[in-house]
Formats: sequence, structure tokens, C-alpha cells
Amino acid sequence: MSQKIIVDPITRIEGHLRVEVVVDENNVVKEAYSGSTLWRGIEVIVKGRDPRDAGFLTQRICGVCTFSHYKAGIVAVENALGITPPLNALLTRTLMNSALFLHDHIVHFYQLHALDWVDIVSALSADVKKASDLAFTFTPNPYATGADKLLEVQKRVKTFVDKGNLGPFANAYYGHPTYRLSPEENLIALSHYLECLRVQRIIAQCMAIFGAKNPHPQSLTVGGVTCIMDLLSPARMGEYLEKFKEVADFVNRAYYPDLIMAGKKYATEASVVNDVGVPNLFTFKEFQLGANEWLFESGIIKNGDLSKVYEVEEDKITEEATHSWYKNDAPLHPYDGETEPNYTGLVDGESIDHHGKVVKTKNFNTAGKYSWIKAPRYDGEAMQVGPLANIAVNYVKGNKYVVPVVDEFLKVTGLPITAVLSTLGRTATRCIEAKVIADNALTAFNNLVENLKTDQSTCAPYVIDPNKEYKGRYMGHVPRGTLSHWCRIKNGVIENWQAVVPSTWNASPKDSKGKGGSYEECLIGLKIADVKQPLEIIRKIHSYDPCIACAVHVMDTKGNNLSEYKVSVNV
Repeated sequence: MSQKIIVDPITRIEGHLRVEVVVDENNVVKEAYSGSTLWRGIEVIVKGRDPRDAGFLTQRICGVCTFSHYKAGIVAVENALGITPPLNALLTRTLMNSALFLHDHIVHFYQLHALDWVDIVSALSADVKKASDLAFTFTPNPYATGADKLLEVQKRVKTFVDKGNLGPFANAYYGHPTYRLSPEENLIALSHYLECLRVQRIIAQCMAIFGAKNPHPQSLTVGGVTCIMDLLSPARMGEYLEKFKEVADFVNRAYYPDLIMAGKKYATEASVVNDVGVPNLFTFKEFQLGANEWLFESGIIKNGDLSKVYEVEEDKITEEATHSWYKNDAPLHPYDGETEPNYTGLVDGESIDHHGKVVKTKNFNTAGKYSWIKAPRYDGEAMQVGPLANIAVNYVKGNKYVVPVVDEFLKVTGLPITAVLSTLGRTATRCIEAKVIADNALTAFNNLVENLKTDQSTCAPYVIDPNKEYKGRYMGHVPRGTLSHWCRIKNGVIENWQAVVPSTWNASPKDSKGKGGSYEECLIGLKIADVKQPLEIIRKIHSYDPCIACAVHVMDTKGNNLSEYKVSVNV
């Protein structure tokens, strides 16, 4: 007898995501559906606006990937107008992007994803001396794992437990049979979790040095950047350099060793291996290091075949809305995309609750429309984007920055390269991507310093002819995968804008042919140990680092306040 499990909302992500699965009598997932339950609408908001404002508006898509959408909004217009910014501006954007990636990846691994792998309650029973010694087996220079430090961490968390409240660690499935780390390993990760709360502030400051503020920087403009005073200040440049090195040290001595620790222990956990989801992988070049050099390259891998990479053909990208709450179902290229809402709601149904009882619920209408997310396709096929795709494509292409890190990780953990194609691989490649950035992004910094000695230009001149029509796009790789913004400009204002975001690719609902996105596909065949505690679903979905906030913007068309909040500094 089949049963339905609903996880709504998926917590510890950005935005509002709901997952419904149907399991058989053996608790094996036979059907899966994922959907965003709130609307974005930013494409509608920017229509009729001055294209020079697009970046400032599109960065409000999200509170995390602000720089990604900001840059995308600026570059799409530059592309439309035929503008090439000065090298100083391009390298400054790389430094800001590096800060964003490192911030995003460490926060995802520790604050958003760690509790899927780390049993905090178990850490309280660890032997601190044994844990301290164990840390040296993952790195010769461990980070924040001395016995005194670990004892302090234990006492700090025990304070929450004694009060009967786990605070930020509450509402996890501690004691679940698929947790694999020992108490000592859990304690090491817990120490790094707490350290990450401090380190993420430092890398956010790196963004603010050139961006004026974080999370919504202000220094990018169509044609270049406006932070010339900071670029010409040795003190400001030095501040970025020292802060970046401090965070890179955390990546190499805490994040990467923790990945090795988890990789070894979870390599035999059935619920996180051999589940690639959609096996078509798509990434686009990012991180300009010099005049003609990029850290990551573009490419496509089809059907999980790690022997060949195809070049990207942009005209093969479409979005359709057969199961999305929009009016036009037809697949359209983003330049011609339409965003007219058509909400048809949920339907009456049943599911099992956290006690294992069957209850009446409102369910997705899986025969009709069930998500605010459209279904992007490449040449008619669903694609997976993100660090897994980026690292796999660049490894197969022989990228000199990526290959040594991947080979070292596989050697230490004993995993085969095919292990990348899994939930475990998805989590691992995010760390590998962070390490590649931490180890190489300062090449852009050094090239910027050299270029400033002979060239201090930061912005290219341009004109917008109101009598001409333009179209342009940004395509690139951001923390959660391939991002593209597509615009048409007419009469000097934005006529049409479409943002195809990474989580749209991965969280896509089914298309007209019944093919789902990677979230849905990776859940098919999953065996759930306890239907009352579907940790395996959470762990898989979290491995994509969902950012459904990109699909969540809402506004009152009459300008009324929807709600108001006051934050007291004394609390």
C-alpha cells in the first residue's frame, strides 16, 4: 500500500520549498514532486525601467546571492549595449565574487547542511582528548580542535541541552540510524560549526570593502565599478588580502578536512550514493583571473558520461510551464519568455504525519500545475547545475586548477571518480569548488595590483539610443550553479526580462514529457528508514543548497505594506 509523505517547508534553505513523495510498502520512493509555493515576479517589476537600474533591482531577488543577481543584471545590459568594462572592473568583480562564493559555501556546509550529517547530541558524549588526536588524521594542522577548545564547545552546547532547548540545533532527527560519524567526529564538526559563525562575518567584510555594504553591494554599474577610491588605497587592498587569507585558511584547515572525514564515513551509506538525479550536467565559465584567463570553464556532460564534454549552445535553452502556475505552457527561449501568473491552487488529499498516522491534507495537483518554478530545458532535456556539474565538467576538461584537488580528494578517501555523481559527491564538490577558489582567486588580486600601476580606468563610456532595440544576456556560474539573465531593451527602457536561476534548473517540476528536475529525480528509488523522520529526503535536497528565495518575491500592486517588523538592538 502506497503512502504520501509531505515535507513542507524544507527548512535550513533560502525560500519556501515543498516536497511530496509517494512510498510503497517497503518505504521506497516511487514518485516525487517538488514545488515552490510563493511567486518571484521580479521579471514583471523591472519592465519599463531604465536598464541601468536593472542590477540594483535584480539583486533583490535574493538575500544571499545578492552579488550574483546584481552582477547578472549589470552584465546582461552591458552585453546588450556592446560594452566591455575595463580590466580593473572585471578583476574587482572577481574579488567580490570570490568573497560571495566562500561565504555561501561555508555557510551552506555548516549552518544549513551539517545537521544532516552531524549528530549534535552524540557530540556531547565525545572524549575530547580522543577527538583532538583524531583531528590530526584528517589534516596535519587542525583548526579549533585542541582538547581545551573542544571541552569548551561541549560545555557551551550542553548549556542548551540542560535548558531543554537545543537553540539553533533544534528540530533535527538526532539518533537517526543513517548518521555515521562517531561522537568524536561529531564534536570536531560541531567546533567548526561554531567557528564558521565568526568566519562568515570576515568574508562578508571582504565583499563590503569593494561593494560598500553587504549583503546588497552598491559599487557595480553598467560599464564598470565605482569603487576606484578603494582600489587606489593600499590600506583597503591590504585589508581585503588579509581577510581573504584568514577565510582561505579556514577552508583548508577546517572545511576540507571535515569533508574528508565525512567522505570516508558516508561512502557506504546507501541513501547518499548512486543517486545523481538528472545526469545531464551544465556549467558556464566564471572567475576572470586575468585579461584572457578564467578559473572555471563552460561545458555540458550528457547522461553522466564522464569521458566527453560538449560546448554550450545558448539557443537550445527554453523554459516551459506545463506544471507551473503560469498561463503560457509552451517552451520559449528566455529572450521571448513570458511571466503571466495562473495560480490554480492545491487539492484535497491525504498524507502521513510525524506520528505515522494518515491525515487529511492539501496536496499538490500533480496532474495539473503545482509550482511557481518553471521548467528550464536544454535541447529539450532537464539539466543539473551546481558545484557537482562545475567540478565534473572542469575535471573532464582537464582544468589545471580543478584536477589536482579532485585527484587528491579521491586518493585520500579511496572513492572512485563516479562517486561524484551522488548526494555525497554534490556535497563534496561544493567544498572542492571552495578550495579551488580559496587557493587561486588571489591571482586576480595580484593581476589587479599590477594593472593599476599603468591603468586606473574602472568604467567604460557608452550611450543608450532610444531609437534602437537591444537584447543581451549574462551567463555564468554562481554558488548554486548556472545562472542566466536575458533582457530586451526598447525605447530606452526594459521591454522584457527573464532570469533562469540555478534552483530553477534543479527544482524544476515535470515538463510536458513527464520529465522532472534533479530534486525529483534524485528521490526516486530512495528507501526511507523511518517515514516519521524522513531525514534522507532532507539530506538529498539540502545537498543542492536550494535557494527558492529566487522564486519568492511578492508585492502589493497598490503599494500597501504587507507587514512591518521592528528589531530591537537590546534583544
